Amino acid sequence: MANVTDLQAKYSKLAQEYSKLRAQNQVLKKAVVDEQGNSASLKEQLKQRDQSLRKLEQEMDSLTFRNQQLAKRVELLQEELAASEAKGKKWKNKGDSPSQHGLQAQSVFDEDLQKKIEENERLHIQFYEADEQHRKQEADLTAQLEVLERDSEQHQAIVDELTTKYMETIERLQSDKARLEVKAQTLEREAKECRMRTEECQQQLRRCQSELNRQVKQSSSVIQEKVPFNDTKFSDYNSLNVPPHNRKHQLKARDVTCQAVGFVQDLVAALLNFHSYTEQRVHIYPRDSSIEPISALNQRFSQYLHENAAYVRPLEDSLLQLHQSITEDTVTVLETVVKLKSFADNFSSYTRFLQKILPYQLKSLEEECEAPFCTAALTVKNQELQSDMKRVTSVFEKLQNYIHLLALPSVQQDAMPQSSTSAVFTQLAACLHSLHDAIKELSKHYNQKAGLEQELPTTTQKLCTTTECLLGSLGSLTSSTGKIATFFSNNLDFFTSAAYSPRGGAMSLNPLQAETMLANKKKAAAYIHAIRKPRPQSVPYREALANHRILTSSTESREGLTQQVQQSQEKIARLEQEKEHWLLEAQLGKVRLEKENQRIADLEAQLAAALGGSPASHVGSASALAHGHEEGEAEQRAAGREVTLCTSLVGMLCTTPTLEHLGDEEPREQLIKTHYMARVGELTTQLQVSDSKAVHFYAECRALAKRLAIAEKSRETLGEEVKLANQNITRLQDELATTKRSYEDQLSMMSDHLCSMNDTLSKQREEIDTLKLGSKANAKKNKGR
Repeated sequence: MANVTDLQAKYSKLAQEYSKLRAQNQVLKKAVVDEQGNSASLKEQLKQRDQSLRKLEQEMDSLTFRNQQLAKRVELLQEELAASEAKGKKWKNKGDSPSQHGLQAQSVFDEDLQKKIEENERLHIQFYEADEQHRKQEADLTAQLEVLERDSEQHQAIVDELTTKYMETIERLQSDKARLEVKAQTLEREAKECRMRTEECQQQLRRCQSELNRQVKQSSSVIQEKVPFNDTKFSDYNSLNVPPHNRKHQLKARDVTCQAVGFVQDLVAALLNFHSYTEQRVHIYPRDSSIEPISALNQRFSQYLHENAAYVRPLEDSLLQLHQSITEDTVTVLETVVKLKSFADNFSSYTRFLQKILPYQLKSLEEECEAPFCTAALTVKNQELQSDMKRVTSVFEKLQNYIHLLALPSVQQDAMPQSSTSAVFTQLAACLHSLHDAIKELSKHYNQKAGLEQELPTTTQKLCTTTECLLGSLGSLTSSTGKIATFFSNNLDFFTSAAYSPRGGAMSLNPLQAETMLANKKKAAAYIHAIRKPRPQSVPYREALANHRILTSSTESREGLTQQVQQSQEKIARLEQEKEHWLLEAQLGKVRLEKENQRIADLEAQLAAALGGSPASHVGSASALAHGHEEGEAEQRAAGREVTLCTSLVGMLCTTPTLEHLGDEEPREQLIKTHYMARVGELTTQLQVSDSKAVHFYAECRALAKRLAIAEKSRETLGEEVKLANQNITRLQDELATTKRSYEDQLSMMSDHLCSMNDTLSKQREEIDTLKLGSKANAKKNKGR
């Protein structure tokens, strides 16, 4: 249901984003339409300005033409003036009246010329001003047109981009909707299945409860009636029971010890580095052993630190031996883990080593504080390090005590009660966390001290390098102790659980019971191995199906062949009967042939006698021959009637012997025989063809009947699927209608909002246009001034 709510929230969010984008699209469309209208109006203004420009050019052309005419007129007037002056000089001698008249005419011409010159100058000024104004207007309009075209292209690009974006958003929303609908259907189907499973599980639970109650009652009655005593009721009796072997516990124990070995290896490496770098630091600080001898205290401290590998390495070796002793064929409990005692002894020796070097370490820090270049801050940090070293040593002492308590049951039976084991493991986990905290504090204070030492002017590069290595070892020691503490806390339930205990009791397992358990396990494994038989190889499912199809087809073909054999046997019997019939016919034909031969011989004798006698005898013989001929025809008709009566399925052959063919008996018999044999062969072939067709049709009918049954079943299943699909379609149509209605409501609301926003935008645009026009008018006035 959470997935459904999340999907609905995402869908509603997508719908809101779609409505916002659609509103923005409407606004942009309206802006584009407005810009297109502005562009059209500007184009109209440009056309009007072009028309006015053409008019001004025409006026300028006319003025230029008029100016040229006036220039020509002025030239003519100047020529006339020159001619009049020449005439005046000529007429000067003649009298004053003509000169006065010439002077008056010249003054008139001068005034006229001056007016024309002023008018020409004024027209030039007007033409220049009009040309300049036209150029300015043309440049402004061109710039505005370019800006508007650029804005139009930008708006069109934005509209295209938004259109593609909206189409992609719509397609994505539609695909998301389809996917969500499919997922909703699957979730509904899964919910129905889960409800059905829940009901089935509840029914099974009720049945199991009733069955368990019945078994409990039956078992309790059997125990009360049959069992003389309960061996798990008393601890003395229960201690004699051997618990079963727990292979899962053994695998878990081996895995846990393997992880512990890895963590302890990291811890051992960190401790070795820490002690080694501490030894190097003692030789460098506060006195460098290469320059001057160090103090006796630091020499002794360095000797002890040099022996650290002899105390640290055995920890890793003893734990590795403990890991190797745990296998699937052993019993891993505190009472049987003998190798834990060696690990506890090695840990105790390392703890004694820490106790032995602790005073020297404290005195070495005090000696650093007494150095002349030690500041007050360094003294404080050395005191903090002293307290940290004391805390680390005390935590190691606590760990030694708890590890000794855990190793005690493997040495002495019943040394620690089973109820105290979980408390010891819990305290051991707390001590590991305390060790991690103490090492972290020690690393932090060493970092601070190293920072203060680097500020001293007497600090050498050798000391800085050693300090950095020491800080690295402390960092690895912090991480390894943290990993060990976390690992022990995570596996605390496994350490405190009782994997091996007698039935119905919480007693500890002694080594004798462990040996008995392993012996019983070996016996059971040997017995199972002895009775185990190799399973026969099974036929794969696909091969079995193929064999089944082959067997079915072979069975059908066998039935068809059986039917063909039966039909062939019936045909053979029928042919045997026909053979006997035709044998009888052949015998009858032989008898008739003998009679016919006898009659022909008689007729030949009569004919010879008739030919050798008198005419009367000829007449008598002729009459006798005619009479014999009539008798022969009668016999032939009788024989024909007999043949007709003996016709069979093979056919009918009517023979009428005449005198012309009396000597062709053998070819005729051969033809008859050939005809009958051909007829028999044709009928046999037709019969076989019809039998094979009948068998083929029978097999096809059976296959069609099977296909019809399968088609009926598939039609029923498809009908059910169609019903379900129709139901889903109606449901989806209802959902689509509701969704569409909600979308229409949202779109109507958004369209109203957009209309109001467009009105405000149009008002603001009008105000901006009026302000722009006012600013332009003011700018023109300022320019005119």
